[in-house]
Amino acid sequence: MVNLVAIQMTSTPSVEENLASVEHAMAAANIQKDYLVVLPECFACFGGSDKAQLAVAETKGEGEIQERLASLARRYQCYLVSGTFPIVTDNPGKFSAACMLFGPEGKVLADYRKIHMFDVSVSDNTGSYRESRTTQAGNEVVTVQTPIGHIGLAVCYDVRFPGLFSAMGDIDILVLPAAFTQRTGEAHWQALLKARAIEKQCFLVAANQVGVHRNGRETYGHSMVLSPWGETLAELQTEKGVVAAEVDIAERETIKQNMPVAEHNRFRSHFV
Repeated sequence: MVNLVAIQMTSTPSVEENLASVEHAMAAANIQKDYLVVLPECFACFGGSDKAQLAVAETKGEGEIQERLASLARRYQCYLVSGTFPIVTDNPGKFSAACMLFGPEGKVLADYRKIHMFDVSVSDNTGSYRESRTTQAGNEVVTVQTPIGHIGLAVCYDVRFPGLFSAMGDIDILVLPAAFTQRTGEAHWQALLKARAIEKQCFLVAANQVGVHRNGRETYGHSMVLSPWGETLAELQTEKGVVAAEVDIAERETIKQNMPVAEHNRFRSHFV
């Protein structure tokens, strides 16, 4: 059995404030050895300007954000998905949105960089989102084999591009940190998550931002854990806090045997 946990936050521009919120949530949730804990996108700095994230960007392997996350993973001997936080790139005007998986020893087991940039117009009080102005897109599909299962990593807007998930191959657990807007979330969040869980026949842990942030941006919440059949095993709607479910990864085998989608698939996705 594996415990899958999503922490739902209303992150602020203060890195220290957000790290303290994560520590409080993990303590309150009584996180145990080998739990998988997922933070939201932009968990460490959100609700300010894009330049605010650039200002707190860290070099990989160095910095307060990474040190604190590694320490938390070691303290609880859990697997901790960093949501995203900014990492410096070779372009001084852009950071990379890094989604790292820290193992129980505090070491980075996987490092995914968000591929799809949220450059869209939305009928909300923000209106125009141009993530690519300050974020450098990643270019690698990332999965990692761990003692609790084969884990695939993706972030927020990625969920709309099924080719990415096809390219992951067979995975047991899909993690999706997000900062889905209120408007797009109420329209598409549950439908997209269920589609990904069903087509991958895997468990899915989605950790979203929630509420009204300091810059007026509104996020949808509804962090959840889904089964390979697309069932909602646990959901936290519009409150800050923790949502969790204990699952049996072996259940996937029965579903895959009864409906061998991967074997029947006549198309293959190749990420370029």
